Amino acid sequence: MLQRTGAQDTPDPQAPVAARDGHAAADAAGGGSRSEGGTSVYVTLTLNMALWGSAFPLSKAAVETVPHQVAALLRFGFGGLAMLAWLLATGGRLSVSRRDLGRTAIAGALGVFGYNTLFFWGLSLAPSIDGSILVPVFAPVLTTAFTVLIQRQRTSAARAAGLALGIGGAVVFLLGVGGLSDRQRLLGDLVYVAAAVSWAAYTLVSKRMLTGDPVRATALATMSGSVMLGIVALPAATTVAWTGLSGGFWLVVAYLAIGPTAVAYVFYYRGVRAVGPATASAMMFLSPVFGAGGAALFLGEGLGWIQGAGAMLMLVGAWLAVSGRVRLRARKATS
Repeated sequence: MLQRTGAQDTPDPQAPVAARDGHAAADAAGGGSRSEGGTSVYVTLTLNMALWGSAFPLSKAAVETVPHQVAALLRFGFGGLAMLAWLLATGGRLSVSRRDLGRTAIAGALGVFGYNTLFFWGLSLAPSIDGSILVPVFAPVLTTAFTVLIQRQRTSAARAAGLALGIGGAVVFLLGVGGLSDRQRLLGDLVYVAAAVSWAAYTLVSKRMLTGDPVRATALATMSGSVMLGIVALPAATTVAWTGLSGGFWLVVAYLAIGPTAVAYVFYYRGVRAVGPATASAMMFLSPVFGAGGAALFLGEGLGWIQGAGAMLMLVGAWLAVSGRVRLRARKATS
């Protein structure tokens, strides 16, 4: 993946493509490019978050009809096929080297198999509104934390405060579930947190491991992850009364496979390539608006005031953690 090279030729896997190409400092910070291409990246990522946000309540409806393992397989199995069809229709090629095969397998294990096994399991235990807040808000906090630890970066006061607020907010959110009085929901929320960990790891490795054509790279990663999902889902699939599934259920599956999966994953990967993983993760702040709104409107779900306070702490913490990094990069770019 394209990397920015600093004054001392030290690779920075978080740097956006614009910085490497010598664009303005604002573009290098990933904070609102004024070029048409830069603007389109953020428009695409916004649409991406709307699609992902809508997936929370609709996926909840799916796991209420079939086992969560089967729901995950249907979404990503058909989603992977949709990506392959898109790739072939646009003249893409499926050939892959042994090295790239290993890379896509790792990305598929984290971003498709790992994340969605946990995500759909969480949906089977807890309301979708919990996941629509915990996953997209906590994932940027974890992405930034992993970046600091892996690259051994110096942490500014803003970033340190943001990470502390983000993690503290998650604890408050979990406490607001009701503790042991609602063990199933608490377990589901903990599974959502684990899903956020898996997604943060995928965000970091995808920039290095998914190279070349984004449709081809994402399709191969999705199909490799879907194979893993299929192995896990096989026992549960034998218990499904397939002939009794309604047309409405299959419409939900079709939407989940095409919109929040095939289209959204390609959009997100393109965003990661253009502005870097931390900045792309910051756009996930928009996802709770669509996810929580849909859960409240269509499923009648809601949050207690303690959970609401925890969500706000996570949101502020995530913003400080990510924006602190962006401001630091902008100062370095202009110095």
